[in-house]
Amino acid sequence: MTRFRPCIDLHAGQVKQIVGGTLTTEPGDLKTNYVSSHPAGYFAKLYRDHSLTGGHVVMLGPGNDGAAKEALAAWPEGLHVAGGITDENAQYWIDAGAEKVVITSYLFPGGKFSLDRLHRILATLGDDKSKLVLDLSCRRKEDTWFVAMNRWQTITEMEITQETIAMLEPYCSEFLIHAADVEGLQQGIDEELVSKLAQWCTIPVTYAGGGRNLGDLDRVKESSGGKVDLTIGSALDIFGGSGVTFEECVQWNKAHGS
Repeated sequence: MTRFRPCIDLHAGQVKQIVGGTLTTEPGDLKTNYVSSHPAGYFAKLYRDHSLTGGHVVMLGPGNDGAAKEALAAWPEGLHVAGGITDENAQYWIDAGAEKVVITSYLFPGGKFSLDRLHRILATLGDDKSKLVLDLSCRRKEDTWFVAMNRWQTITEMEITQETIAMLEPYCSEFLIHAADVEGLQQGIDEELVSKLAQWCTIPVTYAGGGRNLGDLDRVKESSGGKVDLTIGSALDIFGGSGVTFEECVQWNKAHGS
């Protein structure tokens, strides 16, 4: 059943909400919606206290290791860690307290998918796919979607299709998919993508991007038949938003048996 999933987005060691498409290598391009005065551990404890499982700690660029470890220390084995994960540090983050690690860019050297790298990272996790989440965050190209890496700035050769999903599912326990074109804009979800994910995925999948209010949780539930979860970031009151309160999301989960 669809549920609200929480997030902790980290940039330069701080908890922030940003417009995803502006996260380039040029500092002047970055558009920030909110910078929290609270550290990462505050939000991890908040999610733990409300039994919100499957939340994502996303490290957007360098300088976030300390904040991510603080979050994991506040809720060991309660969060997934994303951002810069490779075969060399995946087990490190599991040992640091992550329930799962989330992989994107490592699997696409030069923008081309590497099955060898996927096998390699699974091997470092003891071939335990329950510890692995594949991030297929994407950008639209006309009427389809392609996986985007390198802070969503580089479009890879991998199109998100039923065949792609079927090929990847045996290697992971779930998917995380940001619609980078609407991420942080609070202008509504990509309902077409949500519907396609529900059709194609047979394992858990979380969609992020454009969530504004409780109505979007209802829309994801309806569009996906309850198969897709939703992350809401910038619209949440705890991140300076005015579209929906954190407490409303907690109560929505309870009301819908999530």
